Amino acid sequence: MSSSPRIQIRPGLPYFVTEHGAAWTPIGHNDAVTWPELAPLFRRRDIAAVERHLLWLRDHGVTCIRLMLEYCHGEHRYIERPVGRFVPNMVGFWDDLFALLEKVGLHVLLTPYDTFFMWVRWRHHPYNRANGGVCASPRTWLTCPATRAAIKRRLAFASDRWGGSPALFAWDIWNEIHPAHGGDDPAAVAPFIADIAPWLRDHEIARRGVANLQTVSIFGPELINHPGLAEPIFRHPDLDFANTHLYERGTIDAPRDTVMPALAVARLMQTAVNEAGSGRPVFDSEHGPIHSFKDKKRTLAAAFDDEYFRHIQWAHLASGGAGGGMRWPNRHPHVLTPGMREAQRALAEFLPCIDWTRFRRRNLTGAMACDDAGVQAIGSGDAAQALAWLVRTDSMSKAGTIAPRDDAAPATLTIPGLADGRYDVTAYDTWAGAVRTRTTATSHGGVLRATLGPVRSDLAVAVRA
Repeated sequence: MSSSPRIQIRPGLPYFVTEHGAAWTPIGHNDAVTWPELAPLFRRRDIAAVERHLLWLRDHGVTCIRLMLEYCHGEHRYIERPVGRFVPNMVGFWDDLFALLEKVGLHVLLTPYDTFFMWVRWRHHPYNRANGGVCASPRTWLTCPATRAAIKRRLAFASDRWGGSPALFAWDIWNEIHPAHGGDDPAAVAPFIADIAPWLRDHEIARRGVANLQTVSIFGPELINHPGLAEPIFRHPDLDFANTHLYERGTIDAPRDTVMPALAVARLMQTAVNEAGSGRPVFDSEHGPIHSFKDKKRTLAAAFDDEYFRHIQWAHLASGGAGGGMRWPNRHPHVLTPGMREAQRALAEFLPCIDWTRFRRRNLTGAMACDDAGVQAIGSGDAAQALAWLVRTDSMSKAGTIAPRDDAAPATLTIPGLADGRYDVTAYDTWAGAVRTRTTATSHGGVLRATLGPVRSDLAVAVRA
């Protein structure tokens, strides 16, 4: 019997719930069929090793993995070859992985195309018309009728075979959708979504009476290059939640310290939450030091990378994102470190401090404040709950990590928007993964002032009526 409940959304709630009504939060990372931790499943080389790994992930708070149905970095992990023929070894891989995910209780955010390497290595791809495929150019992926038909055939196959599994969290129906995929025309994005998303939903309802959740991801900087893309990405009526990839140049993609990337995430997520609105879930499903790793050929030192990772996930959650974001490893080997897994476990253990099934948050960064001038407050809240992440910005080591301030004085956090009354205040040590203090505070005139202990490095705070 499956231990993976089906994931749903509720109207007006910007977080996810299970089919049983319990809160569910995507905590996880990006993986691939060729990377070390899942590769033994191909051709069933070591199913037991993959099961042990998935159990280890679950025990560290992970709930979800983001995967592409094929990975085109090489020539041996296409899901179709030639176009329309589904490769038995790859189909077997997914059969086994879904069975393991159901058994262990994990979920997958599944995207049907590896569009980055599909573009970079187009000359090899089975969809290329030069290889007997259906498409003349990657610049017509979104608009070519024959390619649209092939996309629907792939989604139909995947849905018919695995769409009934409760381990399928959602379809990311197009990875990093880009104007270049439609002849450099941003206007090609919305019609593509309006065709594919309802078609897939109708296909699933016709076969099983229920449809899986859907989203479309985007390379975040394209929202700056093409502001009009905010409408289809964050508010398209045929999508269930909003999804972005946080790769900001000079901060997130090539970090020099562990604080500026987190502040960038807070700023970008504030925009994303505001664009998506108060009732739609939004989260980052891909981030990491891509420029440092891919272009500079540098793997970040583990201690630095662990803190960079931890800070980003808390900035993401506190800003109103669902979960802590999903890292693309960008390490050698291409896996997350044990320290990152401990950070995910700490996040998972904090989550019950907020009732996510009732939290209709709005972003409060800039409105809430800490009286310690060396601390930046990032957060969100509604009339009954609030969430904050406080981080020092005035005490950096030569390595680019926070040098804890042992001389920091007790701090007071001011939060607007809470209904008058008495609240429980939980201060949480994000590094140790433990509650530091539990106190109470009272909101007067819609403003709550919570006295906290000293913020020596960073601190998460949950406020709940």
